[in-house]
Amino acid sequence: MAKAFGFADYGGAEVQEFFDRPVLAPGPGRLAITVRAAGVNPVDWKIRRGHLGRERELPAAMGQEAAGVVHEIGPGVTGFTPGDEVFGLTAAGGFAEQTLLQAELSALVPEAVGFDRAAVLGVSVATADDALRQLALGAGRTLLILGIAGGVGSAAAQLARSQGLIVLGTASDANRSYVESFGATQVRYGDGVVERIAEAAPDGVDAILDLVGGDALRAVAAVRTDRTELVSAADPATVAELGGRPVTRSTTSETLAALAALVSSGDLDPHITGRYPLDRAAEAIAAVESGHARGKVVVEVS
Repeated sequence: MAKAFGFADYGGAEVQEFFDRPVLAPGPGRLAITVRAAGVNPVDWKIRRGHLGRERELPAAMGQEAAGVVHEIGPGVTGFTPGDEVFGLTAAGGFAEQTLLQAELSALVPEAVGFDRAAVLGVSVATADDALRQLALGAGRTLLILGIAGGVGSAAAQLARSQGLIVLGTASDANRSYVESFGATQVRYGDGVVERIAEAAPDGVDAILDLVGGDALRAVAAVRTDRTELVSAADPATVAELGGRPVTRSTTSETLAALAALVSSGDLDPHITGRYPLDRAAEAIAAVESGHARGKVVVEVS
């Protein structure tokens, strides 16, 4: 048996629990791994609350991305062997001692990266990469990131700056130095945000990447009359209402490997700001669910 952390019913934090489950055998296209680290993302608590459907077999382990050591390979999987250190998107929850990865969405962990930083690449960093590919902006253009201080925003800002984009993003004044540390301009959110964006970007904004949604997105969308360059990773309904598009996920094992190489070379920092052992997984989720987490939060499994 292996310990896992997840939820036994849909709802708030009160439905979370630890439970034991059999060691999972990998089916076709799966890698069975001993988990060493798992990333925490807003999608984790959204799934638990039932916002993304209620069809899961319960109890269900939480955690959409993980890194660890392969101990068994499923039928049809090539390119991996037992003992490989890997990371990717999970097929059975990452907040666990043992789980399954989707082989087509997994890659090897470079020696200089480590399990912790590799574990947080599959969801937020890959989403940032997908969003920038979708926008396909040229060097010198201006990108506004709504919610720049979180895991996706931090990665998107770095990737955009490396592509020669001018980057500004909404964040609290407490995060100003953090946002400026990766070459972006912080714009305080709240009343008057459109005027502050105009002051920070007098020549206008060429595209918007939304990571917040709701009324905050509606307010900031006013800076663009042409909404074709507005994409959201947080609120597909509102962005469609405004004439924009949701971020389309196009991640592959090759793009994950490329992102890991950027981390290895020092050109990309996932900015892990919170680390929790597995027995404190509830605290890790609470930190992200609060909406105030900076960068990435990771659960580490000994």
